[in-house]
Amino acid sequence: MPPHTHPVPPARTGPRPARVIVAATIGNTLEWFDIAIYALFAIYIGRNFFPAADPGVELVQTFGVFGVSYLIRPLGGLLLGSYADRKGRKKALVQTIRLMVVGTAMIAFMPTYESIGVLAPLGIIVARLIQGFAAGGEFGAATSLLVEQNGERRGFLGSFQFASQGLATLLAAGFAAGLTAVLSDADMTSWGWRVPFVFGLLVGPVGYVIRRYVDESPAVAGRDTGNASPVRELFRQHWGGLLIAGGVLVVSTALNFILQYLPTFGISELGLAPSLSYVALVITGAILTVVTPIVGGASDRFGRLRIMLPSAVLIGVSVVPLFMWLIAVPSFATLAAMMVLLGLLKALYFGALPSVMADAFPVGARATGLSFSYNTTVAIFGGFTPTIAAALIAATGQQVSPGYYLFAVSFVSIAALLGAVRFRGIR
Repeated sequence: MPPHTHPVPPARTGPRPARVIVAATIGNTLEWFDIAIYALFAIYIGRNFFPAADPGVELVQTFGVFGVSYLIRPLGGLLLGSYADRKGRKKALVQTIRLMVVGTAMIAFMPTYESIGVLAPLGIIVARLIQGFAAGGEFGAATSLLVEQNGERRGFLGSFQFASQGLATLLAAGFAAGLTAVLSDADMTSWGWRVPFVFGLLVGPVGYVIRRYVDESPAVAGRDTGNASPVRELFRQHWGGLLIAGGVLVVSTALNFILQYLPTFGISELGLAPSLSYVALVITGAILTVVTPIVGGASDRFGRLRIMLPSAVLIGVSVVPLFMWLIAVPSFATLAAMMVLLGLLKALYFGALPSVMADAFPVGARATGLSFSYNTTVAIFGGFTPTIAAALIAATGQQVSPGYYLFAVSFVSIAALLGAVRFRGIR
């Protein structure tokens, strides 16, 4: 297949790019903030909504709901991504943040199992499904809006999509570390876990206003797409793009959820203090927030694959030894060092990742292709990663098991990167 050609929008001047970056990433930040908080506070959420005699079973059930919400994301990606390709990136992003606020509000104020019985876990499931559907369209529309601003700075602008995930991790871990440090375990179980969700709920209206008044992407502004069928075009003509975009995302997605799982691993498996475990994630979030745009900018100058391929290899070969080190020396210093190293490798890998994924699709099907490939991959390799990690440890009795999982999936992304060079001419 020949490489796609992409129109290069003229460079923007003035404050407009900064406004677009904020508009495109605020919803993604809210999405990943809620995801991270759910994962970090899984112990407390499980006690309130999925009570079980065995704490291990309780935790697996809680993470199971975490994963189930990802099953609807590909559908949201197709519907909302198609809407973004037909009606514009801006209109789709306004709809996604509305839905996210609804799901966040449901979790923040849901009565417990003790209060309303089985309706409580069912309500949490519905809330996570709404969030999952909204998140399904978020990535494609937001990434398209970013990379289409300036063809010569695609790597830098696109990197803010994933830098916002680092910011979300930083905020979520900060809440977790602060709350667990000042509140008792009983207070955390009773009401403390709700505080970050209320904060996320307050962010939603701000994001809505910003998105409501941002300019449309120059690549689609004024373009007549009323009769287009991006979904049909995607599945008829762009299977190669789907495989490449989904494949390059695999290792980054699995590593992201491993990083979110590590504090829980430190608490439940190694007996570390909750507040210290979450501080390690704060450090990682700061690294991802700051380093990712730097790498994105470097990729515009030196080439994206030259940075990503070595990073994918290093992730694959380093994760098992790092897990073994943490298990052998179970301390805060070891956990923090491990997460810093993995955070740096992740930033190196996914700084240029959004622009690589975007280049796998033409403009007319870009948001649909990005949304579907992203969310299908996240559903398979991300949403259930914490569940797989917990289940692998329970089944094998080997605490290093999550490391072997990440080692295996790194080869999928390496193969996809090579395919991006061979079949799409992406460099």
